Amino acid sequence: MRTARWLVPASLAVALLMFFRAPYLINAAPEESTMGAVQKIFYFHVPSAIVAMLSAIVSGIASAMYLRGRRPMADHVALAAAELVVLFGAVVLATGPLWARKAWGLWWVWEARLVITLIMWMLFVAYLLLRRFGGPGSDVLSSAVSLVGAVLVPFVYWSVNMWRTMHPTTSVVPSLQPEMMKPFLWSLAAFLAFYLALLLTRVRLEKSRAALEQAFLALED
Repeated sequence: MRTARWLVPASLAVALLMFFRAPYLINAAPEESTMGAVQKIFYFHVPSAIVAMLSAIVSGIASAMYLRGRRPMADHVALAAAELVVLFGAVVLATGPLWARKAWGLWWVWEARLVITLIMWMLFVAYLLLRRFGGPGSDVLSSAVSLVGAVLVPFVYWSVNMWRTMHPTTSVVPSLQPEMMKPFLWSLAAFLAFYLALLLTRVRLEKSRAALEQAFLALED
């Protein structure tokens, strides 16, 4: 993956500027009639969930490419994206209960979307553990785990439409009033820019680590 050197700092700078502006837009957005100010967790919870699902798909596609052609760069992308699934998934799993406690009166409910999201997150945690402690062949096994995690993404998204859950359906975001839609899209764009910067940086680091490892192996020979 050859990228222009300016893309990472540019993406990071855009993300930081947008995150700096986001609280002002969110504060100006109207409060939801029943939940009040706590509903504004939505502007962080939903974008982080979207980014986590996007990263799961990226990791799954890169893993499939690695299994097919054993391309090192595909493996680097799969690993970097898997780490970011765990990172942004943790944000989702932390902000969700904070919102649920006010909206539902409970921190956690064993409903479809929550359970499938947790399983997906745990699969990518398992992916990272395999890469760290699995030994020879762990790259292939972890790639299969990543594929399973990516397959769960559509179920995470559509679960609220397929089963009766406490989560709102997927029609909520498209139906947002303009005063709420603007800060939501702004926050989503900020998360996406931040994600791009992190992904490219992590891929570059993994590529350098692999090259250094190959150099050490060549010296030992």
